[in-house]
Amino acid sequence: MSDPTTPSVLFVCVHNAGRSQMAAAFLTHLAGDRVEVRSAGSAPAEHINPAVVEAMAEVGIDIAAETPKVLTAEAVQASDVVITMGCGDTCLYFPGKTYLDWTLEDPAGQGVVAVRPIRDEIRLRVENLISELIPEDHG
Repeated sequence: MSDPTTPSVLFVCVHNAGRSQMAAAFLTHLAGDRVEVRSAGSAPAEHINPAVVEAMAEVGIDIAAETPKVLTAEAVQASDVVITMGCGDTCLYFPGKTYLDWTLEDPAGQGVVAVRPIRDEIRLRVENLISELIPEDHG
């Protein structure tokens, strides 16, 4: 059972091979165990986009071992915040959850040069999310 004081975030995109994987990796990397992180796809791909793996490796985060996961009702119910990235109506909705939709270009089929700006935008959004989820202790 997860710690009720630890916020949980679920990132969802269609294939769980690019955007949601980058977002989950950044949140895990930047927030550590202060946030519970999940990612899933409404129609998961077989593998993570190699250009996404390469782009993340450039900033020191290895996601090569990650695998796309299918979106389940349980994952949504277990999360406090659900962040969707282009999955539209296929995302499951439960009352009482915080839903955010991040409009980001889909890196599918694109090379690492095209993925870098998407990666950098996701990092900025994740940093902002962390500041909302975990207010700094100014003691």
